[in-house]
Amino acid sequence: MSMIAALFVVGDVLHFLRGRPPASLVEWNAFSPWEGVRMYMYIAGALSLVVAVPFTMLQIWAFGKKRLRKSEQRAALKYVPAAFVLLFVGFAFAYLVVFPMAFRFTTNMTKNLGLVETYGIAQYFTFLTNIVVPVSLAFELPVLVMLLTRLRVINPGLLGKMRKVSYMVLVFIACMISPPEFFSHISVSVPFILLYEISVMMSKLVYRKQMQTDTGTKDRMNYGSA
Repeated sequence: MSMIAALFVVGDVLHFLRGRPPASLVEWNAFSPWEGVRMYMYIAGALSLVVAVPFTMLQIWAFGKKRLRKSEQRAALKYVPAAFVLLFVGFAFAYLVVFPMAFRFTTNMTKNLGLVETYGIAQYFTFLTNIVVPVSLAFELPVLVMLLTRLRVINPGLLGKMRKVSYMVLVFIACMISPPEFFSHISVSVPFILLYEISVMMSKLVYRKQMQTDTGTKDRMNYGSA
């Protein structure tokens, strides 16, 4: 359904992107008769993903809600709006900060080599997607960690043990999607690491509340059986 809905707004999205830099600074070219159609479907798929991610988290909640108390189920549902908000924050950071930085780097490199810039629309959006999608999804990490902690799949102790490996993975991803220069790597790696630490903090808060609830329940059961 999200894919069908996205098909109706692709034109408006293209017009919006085309009127703002860096897209407004270059000419988009089609290198095959089918390229326009292919990109239309490609962009529709990307837009549908924006809607699908929070609903995917809703499905995760639905799968694990039987393990939760009624009060915990209501609390877990609050993560869905947060997932939308963080997704758009991640998209804004990727499109307004990381993508222009990467585009300027590649453009300057092209000019230094004396090459003529001729961009196909497919190449432009592939470059854009390879940056925007991973960054946007990375901003979902705090909500995902809180949800999985609520479902008792993970806990702060596990996240602490995985910290070094997680840092390596996040830095690797940051280096892959940012220009090959130290400042760019740091500019993307630091927010990713901060997101992980925020996720650990949120997991601790959720886990602490769970332990308090479990302790209260045990005390009431012991009192009732006395």
